[in-house]
Amino acid sequence: MAHEFETIGILAKKDGDSVRTTLHALVDDLLGRGKTVLVDDSHEDIADGIDRCPRISLGQRCDLVVVVGGDGTLLDAGRLVAATGTPLLGVNLGRLGFMVDVLPRDMRATLDDVFAGRYIAESRLMLSARIERASGQFEKDAFDAINECVIRNQAFARVLDFDTYMNGVFISHHRADGMVVATPTGSTAYALSGGGPVLHPGLNALALVPICPHTLSDRPLIVDADHRIEVHVANNLDGSALFTSDGQVTQALSGGDRVHIERAPHNLQLIHPPGYDYFNILRNKLQWGRGQQLA
Repeated sequence: MAHEFETIGILAKKDGDSVRTTLHALVDDLLGRGKTVLVDDSHEDIADGIDRCPRISLGQRCDLVVVVGGDGTLLDAGRLVAATGTPLLGVNLGRLGFMVDVLPRDMRATLDDVFAGRYIAESRLMLSARIERASGQFEKDAFDAINECVIRNQAFARVLDFDTYMNGVFISHHRADGMVVATPTGSTAYALSGGGPVLHPGLNALALVPICPHTLSDRPLIVDADHRIEVHVANNLDGSALFTSDGQVTQALSGGDRVHIERAPHNLQLIHPPGYDYFNILRNKLQWGRGQQLA
C-alpha cells in the first residue's frame, strides 16, 4: 500500500507561527520523499515551485489530504473533500482535537508509517440537509455536515417552537432553544454539551438533542441514520431562526420553513496512525476516570 499516496494535498489554518512552522516542515518532508505536493491557494508564503490548488479541487487532484490545524479546520476540509473519497490525515494544532490526532512532533514518524501502509482507515457517516421554505420551494444547495445540523432561534434569549418528524411520522412538538441533529462524530461536540450521549463512530445512528428544552421530559433521542429527519419551524415564529452546519455554515429560517436532514450519500474518510485508540482519546479529552485512582 506504500504506493497508494503519491499526490498529497495540504489544507491548513491561515494564522499563527506554529501553523507556518509545521506547514513548511511538512512540505519539506513530503518533497524529500519525492511526493507531488499541492497546497490550497490561500497560502502564499510557501516556497517557490510548490503548486497551488483551489481548495475545492484538492480532493479531486490528490490521493491524500493532510489537514494542519484543529478539528474546525478538519470539518471545513472534510466537507470540501468527502464527496471525492479522498482520505484526510489531521495534524493537531488545536486545543481539543477528537479527529486531528497527530502531534507535530510525531508527524515525520506518522508519515513513515502511512506511506509504508501502516495506518488505520476509518469511515465516518455525514449528514446532508435541504431547506424547504414555507412556500414549498427548496433551496438549491444541500448542506453537508460532519458533526451536526442545528436549528435554533436567532434571538438567543427566546425559545423556539418547532416540530420533529422521522420519515414523515410526527415525533413531537418542542419548545426549546433549538435542536441538534448529530452524527456519532458530532456526539462529542455541541450535542454532548446539550446533554446528549456519546455515540461510537462505528454506529449507524443519529442523536436528536433538544437545546435547553422548556419541558424537562424532552430528552435526547437516538435513531437509525438511514431515517430521514424533518424539523418544522412554527408558523408563528417571532423573528427568525438559524440553521447551521458544523457551526460554520449558516442559513436564516423563517416561520413555516422546514429542514430535511438525512444521511449524506458519501462518508468522510479518515487516516489514523498505528495505535489509534478512540477510547483513549475520550479518556484524555473528556478526562474520564480522573481523580479516581487510589493514592
